Amino acid sequence: MSHYKYIVVLFLSLLTIDRAIAQSAEISPARKQAIDSLALEKVRDLSKYISIIGNKKTPYSEATRVMDRAEELFAPDAEMGVSSLNRKEVNYYKVRKYFERLIALNYDRVSITWYDIHYISDLERQPDGRYVGVVTIYQRFEGESDDGMKYKDTTKKDITIYVERKKTQIQGRIVEFWDVMLGDIRVTETSA
Repeated sequence: MSHYKYIVVLFLSLLTIDRAIAQSAEISPARKQAIDSLALEKVRDLSKYISIIGNKKTPYSEATRVMDRAEELFAPDAEMGVSSLNRKEVNYYKVRKYFERLIALNYDRVSITWYDIHYISDLERQPDGRYVGVVTIYQRFEGESDDGMKYKDTTKKDITIYVERKKTQIQGRIVEFWDVMLGDIRVTETSA
């Protein structure tokens, strides 16, 4: 009987510890507001980076530097969708490949503008402890060549946002913090 009591006490202790750990990983309303702001700031940064990378007047060395900075915003293996009015399917590329294709576009002038950036889903806790949300943006793409070739479209895109606890060492002390990473960017519609 004492062996049974030991197992029950051990189980209840582990359950209590598990709940304490889970509660410590909860996001307070004030922290959530700060995380939401950080996520939207990272999306706006990406918007600026894409505009710089796509601009044909940007020197290649500068575009490469900006690509490196933009890649740091993303979770590993994130993909970005590319659509066109000229085809039904959406193609997805790893982030670096997307940026390289953007630089190589066959236009003399490219303008890429993001607008109407907002959350469409609240952050939801996942079984692995991370939080996931979705931000929607609209992208206006305009490309023009000196020979008169022109293309324009507007694309609605959903950006997955990952929020997770990380640790870093500052002056010998371990500090925990919430970090925001961008995930896949999915095309939901493309129009003229």
